[in-house]
Amino acid sequence: MPKIGRKRAYQIAGGTMGALFVGAAIAGVILRPQPKGSFIGSGDELQGGTVQVNDVNILKSLAPEKRTEKLTAIAKSPQSLERSRARYLLATELLQQGQGGKALEQLNGLEADYPVLAGHILLKRAQAYDQAGNTAKALATRQEVLKQHAKEPVTAEALYALGKAEPRYWDQAIAQFPSHPRSLEIAQQRLKQNLNQPEMLKLIARHGLHLDNYLSVLDQLTEKFANQLSPEDWEAIAFGYWEKTEYGKAGIAYSKAPFTARNAYRTARGLQLGGKSGATQAYVRMVNAFPDDAQETSLALIRLSKLVEQRQAIAYLDQVITRFPNRAGEALLEKSKLLDELNSKQAAAQTRQLLLTQFSNSEAAAQLRWELAQAQAEAGDIQTAWKWAAPIIKENSDSEYAPEAAFWVGKWATQLGKHNDAKNAFEYVLKHYPESYYAWRSASMLGWDVGDFNSVRQLDPKVARPSARPPIPAGSEALRELYQLGQDQDAWSLWQVEFRNQMQPTVAEQFTDGVMRLGVGDNLDGIFMVSYLSEREKPEEREEYKSLKQQLGYWYALYPFPYLESIESWSQERQLNPLLVTALIRQESRFMPEITSSAGAKGLMQVMPETGEWIAKQIKIKEFDLTNPEDNIKLGTWYLDYTHEEYANNSMLAVASYNAGPGAVGEWVAKKGVGDADRFVETIPYDETRGYVKSVFGNYWNYLRLYNPEISQKLAQVSKAHPTIQ
Repeated sequence: MPKIGRKRAYQIAGGTMGALFVGAAIAGVILRPQPKGSFIGSGDELQGGTVQVNDVNILKSLAPEKRTEKLTAIAKSPQSLERSRARYLLATELLQQGQGGKALEQLNGLEADYPVLAGHILLKRAQAYDQAGNTAKALATRQEVLKQHAKEPVTAEALYALGKAEPRYWDQAIAQFPSHPRSLEIAQQRLKQNLNQPEMLKLIARHGLHLDNYLSVLDQLTEKFANQLSPEDWEAIAFGYWEKTEYGKAGIAYSKAPFTARNAYRTARGLQLGGKSGATQAYVRMVNAFPDDAQETSLALIRLSKLVEQRQAIAYLDQVITRFPNRAGEALLEKSKLLDELNSKQAAAQTRQLLLTQFSNSEAAAQLRWELAQAQAEAGDIQTAWKWAAPIIKENSDSEYAPEAAFWVGKWATQLGKHNDAKNAFEYVLKHYPESYYAWRSASMLGWDVGDFNSVRQLDPKVARPSARPPIPAGSEALRELYQLGQDQDAWSLWQVEFRNQMQPTVAEQFTDGVMRLGVGDNLDGIFMVSYLSEREKPEEREEYKSLKQQLGYWYALYPFPYLESIESWSQERQLNPLLVTALIRQESRFMPEITSSAGAKGLMQVMPETGEWIAKQIKIKEFDLTNPEDNIKLGTWYLDYTHEEYANNSMLAVASYNAGPGAVGEWVAKKGVGDADRFVETIPYDETRGYVKSVFGNYWNYLRLYNPEISQKLAQVSKAHPTIQ
């Protein structure tokens, strides 16, 4: 889990920077719209071919009557797992339509044929009896759930229903399944009747992180019942505040939690990030209490070095250099900067040399090399810049600077007329860093049909979306079955009970949690949970993460396709590449339709209300709702088309303008022109906009490489690191 909590590089924040600014809240498969609800799958099943029950993406895309027709046909087939699955899904659809009698026909005896979901089948049968007006059989069926599946989380649903008449069942649900969403619902209802119930508040503090009123519950606990809280209660509260990025409050709460290295570090870091006093003293206490903790203490010493005067800071950094080789490179780089500030130039140079020789493979060495390469390039000496960048490719291949360095080696080689070296460099980026923004730039340089800044809008390749879902690596058999069937809400509810290691999850658990969140539309936290796996530091966890990256399921989770029909429709209307729009939405809002930035930008494409009003006048509509996905995409795509028109369909400038505003981008272009587009991107004056442009086009490239068969297959021939469409 993150060292400073969910910092979310894409967290909603920002402000308007132009009168017609569509707010950038956070700082590609190219397709043309096909008929709504269609995509290219395995054999284009939508045209009438065979559909399997676990072809979830296909079934979900069908109109309800067509989906019912497909499921009915499978449900009438000879006995098989597919037949049982079809009956289960068909019963679910019928219950949603209020046809309990027909649902009972599908559910009759199904638990014998489909034991993995036997408890869920009984629950649906009880629901069907309710709809049919047979309350006695509904009651008896729920009692049967309690009898036959007493230890399974599905029992919480039966207890919740039974508890509406007999409160003792609610007590049982809370006692037996405290983390189940139904137990949290019970706690919420009881608190509405009486707020003075610390046990109900503590239940929510431990298990209700996803609830809208979660922070208010933590505040009530700490303000009204502090003297009744145990150290373990404080740890749960601290974790909750940390996850919600309330770092100051988290730091205070962690100071009252059990005194472990992790909690002591978070006490200090929370106080520091929250602007509270006492951070320095907390770091010192932590370092003294846990002198040999390689993970927490080494980082604490580096943090501490930034809070004290320079010479004391150097002493702290020297401790890291001598005792913790995993962070020695970082400490050496920081020390060299302090020595420069103290005007000890020779000592600073010696420190940098030590970094490059003894810790040559460190991330800090890569950073130093890249800074020196950039300085030489800026001075016009690209030959020397090349010499500084080249070792990054060899010595620091896992560094975040490596794909950028390799790409620019290719660019500089081109400028020097060394075209074979340039080709090799671009191919190296594609081979080793196929997911990077620089892989797209390299593919473009090599002449692949992937678009350039001036042509992305016009491309028209096809998209192949997976029909079935890749498996999840954690959870029970029932959880995996529900997930494969697309029963996302039920799967998520079950996962809340099974996921018991939220404070320090395994790689498999964290990935599964991200996927579960995505299933219920919590795309912001879902994508975060998956993306932050890259920050794992323990060697065994790094290996698990690298293995996971070889699986398409990992990438599908990072680059999902919500709201594709609306995106396709409005992109076609505006003559925009739908995957450029998708890439931009992913960066702006992580596909969260009701999200609002600190500046007031709203919805999927983060449109400022005043900008929305202006656009509405241009397209002559009187009413719109920026939290409605259809309205938001309608207005946002109009504005993205507008920014393209402003810059002669240069998508780089159009995307930059979408973030920074047309005034700022116009100023930059007027001042220095565009020149080399790659160089222009790297010198965008606003850090946020520079990162935003790279992120949007990096998103675009990832949709392209994952879902377009032609590019995916071509990249697979170059890179073993690129998983291919099955």
